[in-house]
Amino acid sequence: QVQLVESGGGLVQPGGSLRLSCAASGITFRIYAMGWYRQAPGNQRELVATITPGREINYADSVKGRFTISRDSAKNTIDLQMNSLKPEDAAVYYCYISGPIRQYWGQGTQVTVSS
Repeated sequence: QVQLVESGGGLVQPGGSLRLSCAASGITFRIYAMGWYRQAPGNQRELVATITPGREINYADSVKGRFTISRDSAKNTIDLQMNSLKPEDAAVYYCYISGPIRQYWGQGTQVTVSS
């Protein structure tokens, strides 16, 4: 059974950094597109970053230059390094994998940015 487990969220001051990690199991992770969404209370879910099997990467304009997505195929992890965090980055962050039949999602990890 496919499982995705996010970790690394927490409370950080504006300008600070966090590194999120998503551990995947039950799927041959490296052959599928994957990435991160986020959703703040009252807001729509927003695509933050995506990475393809060929390591092509796309970011939302709001995070370009500040966030970096990466994957480690050997460890089956997807990471999101978040630097220069802003209050508007506060949200629950979800990782996903576009599998052969459907997309898979984790439970999310909370990121709070507050002074």
